[in-house]
Amino acid sequence: MRTVLLLCALAAVVGIALIVLFVSLPGLPFMLRVGPLSFLTGSAWDPGAGRYGVLPMIVGSLAVTFGALVIAVPLGIAVAIYLAEIAPKPVYEVTRLGLGVLAGIPSVVYGFYGLVVLVPLIREYLGGAGLSVLAGSLVLAVMVLPTITAVSEDSIKAVPNEYREGSIALGATKWETIRNVVIPAAGSGISASVVLGIGRAVGETMAVLMVTGNAVLFPRSPTDMARTLTGNIALEMAYAEGDHQRALFATGLVLLLFIMGLNLFGERVLSAVHRYKSKQVGR
Repeated sequence: MRTVLLLCALAAVVGIALIVLFVSLPGLPFMLRVGPLSFLTGSAWDPGAGRYGVLPMIVGSLAVTFGALVIAVPLGIAVAIYLAEIAPKPVYEVTRLGLGVLAGIPSVVYGFYGLVVLVPLIREYLGGAGLSVLAGSLVLAVMVLPTITAVSEDSIKAVPNEYREGSIALGATKWETIRNVVIPAAGSGISASVVLGIGRAVGETMAVLMVTGNAVLFPRSPTDMARTLTGNIALEMAYAEGDHQRALFATGLVLLLFIMGLNLFGERVLSAVHRYKSKQVGR
């Protein structure tokens, strides 16, 4: 069994290595040829003129992801607290079923709903074309909500009941116990849920592609159009060739490195939380 489990672990590592190799072979030489700084900080994307700058797409990806997290993180953690600590069983079962359905809906359905419902509402009440950073953020927020809620709920449930009982025995109310004892104890798991949500949001393609307008612009307000890194690849890979195709592979490499860096940052944050909790316990 030890050998079988080792092979399973190696399969995951080999799969990641093959993906990195597949993207890097055409993308990295192109990026080095045009200059990494020029590629990453260039503001013009015009393959016909030989100009390849992905900074507008990086800003667009960050704007859409940040907007989604501003909505989904507090809402997801609040739902997780309610499900783990407060909800009666019938409400819990219905809510969990709803979250499971949300997690299983294909992304193209989210994008279609955003295109038909959210985009006209934004255009009518907030102005602009409707296709915007805000529309992408709202759609992504709904998509990452089940992930943040599920992981946070499991982390809250994993807090030993002795913590709750000790807090209540000292005179704390239920909400004070949740706020001052349960949430800090589940902090590492909640942080992990946020990291997973960010990775899910950054890597989403189809839904964002349908509602953001895909204009290569720097978004200056939530109602402006934007294009993400994933949307840029999906839009142009079907007809790209030569340097254009290699530039899209380089875009994928940037996206891959960004997500890997994000995961490493999340691991560092979780390690710091664990060390802090260990010191507090030692005191």
